[in-house]
Amino acid sequence: MTEFLIALAALIAGYVIYSRVCARVFGVDPKRKMPAETRYDGVDFMPLPTWKVFLIQFLNIAGLGPIFGAIMGVKFGPAAFIWIVAGTIFAGAVHDFMSGMMSIRGDGASLPEIIGRELGMTARQLMNVVSVVLLILVGAVFILTPADLIAGMTPASLNTTFWICAIFAYYILATLLPIDKLIGNFYPVFGLALLFMAVGVGGYIIFGPVELNIDMASEASWHVGSQAVFPMMFVSIACGAISGFHATQSPMMARCLKNERLARPIFYGAMVAEGIVALIWAAAAIAFTGGYQGLNDYMADGGTAGSLVHDISLGWLGTAGGILALFGVIAAPITTGDTALRSARLITADFFKVGQSKLTGRLLVSLPLFALTFAVMMIDYNILWRYFAWVNQTLSVFTLWAITVWLARHRKAYVISLVPALFMTIICVSYIFYAPSPEGFGLPLAAATGIAAAVAVASVAMFIRYLRVSVTERIVKETL
Repeated sequence: MTEFLIALAALIAGYVIYSRVCARVFGVDPKRKMPAETRYDGVDFMPLPTWKVFLIQFLNIAGLGPIFGAIMGVKFGPAAFIWIVAGTIFAGAVHDFMSGMMSIRGDGASLPEIIGRELGMTARQLMNVVSVVLLILVGAVFILTPADLIAGMTPASLNTTFWICAIFAYYILATLLPIDKLIGNFYPVFGLALLFMAVGVGGYIIFGPVELNIDMASEASWHVGSQAVFPMMFVSIACGAISGFHATQSPMMARCLKNERLARPIFYGAMVAEGIVALIWAAAAIAFTGGYQGLNDYMADGGTAGSLVHDISLGWLGTAGGILALFGVIAAPITTGDTALRSARLITADFFKVGQSKLTGRLLVSLPLFALTFAVMMIDYNILWRYFAWVNQTLSVFTLWAITVWLARHRKAYVISLVPALFMTIICVSYIFYAPSPEGFGLPLAAATGIAAAVAVASVAMFIRYLRVSVTERIVKETL
């Protein structure tokens, strides 16, 4: 229990202290005009109340990822708790805050535009494809699980297929309507449900008759399961530590903020809140099942992350509390899926330069995206989730490198993003080479790590070359 409370306190302290460091490094300007004012269109660019923007951002990023990801990741042992805390403070929140601020400074620019400006046109074109693919995967993945959960709570006539159709219909409306209609009105309710879930489960862990033994000191607890902690755990726990998907969502809220000083609580703060959700569910998973081995046994016996969430919610919070908690778990993926498709629309529209102020323009862009999402839903869920996890983390690598270049170009302390950029580069490259077929190449861990290290060295060399060229150009300009 002590370790859990220390981890919780560390996350809160990370927001209080390190978020201010990030804001100071970037150079927040409260006097700067915001995209919500300069590009107001009444659809995507419009000022919203700060509390609504926070809840929307929180729900956008905190879908099933910090819940299911934490449950699947904690199977590896106590390293999961270290990754959730350190990853959130020094990687995920930095990634979210900086990408959000770069979008603001780019007049509400979408993620591919941000990456393209810093890493070049080739990277931009690649990120257009990768971002849309990821967002379609998110839309598909985050339909199936809530549909199953709702079907289990409703009469047999309302089966999974019915709820898939219902959720998909909602997705269409949320993607097409102005942001202040469905998203702006319903997200606060969903947000409260999700927060209740986190507070309820977290409160039961702290004050209830629960034995929580994170067991950092025992050597045996660090060798659970057959898969290597590095790199597998770092991809299993994406949301709740660092997630490239978040950078696709930040521009949506960058277009609705009233002032730059709000970026710190919105972008950095929402990521810390997600880290707390992941911490709570990681702790709940091992407390409920009796430890790391108990959790692995639960999964081996046919249990799933979804069934464990159901059992914990109803078992700890009672019927009423459990239903509300499950409502939060159901709302979270749905509200992530709808904004994923909305972001896909915005990215695609920006790429093809299709105006979005009129419904015809939004339909022109959205209909192919809806068709692709529906087609992807036919793929096996487990395969979808694995590829979503890797693509998600890979996107964070490109975003972190773009942030690093932007900071270097503006003569700011780029080390705060360079370190996580290098770390995630090694994680993503080693994962795809180490992971078993069909998701990866199935190489030995040593070989996969060696390739990853070589890619990291090459990335640093390219960055150093960029710095030298940039300095030379600056000297020439100053001379002239």
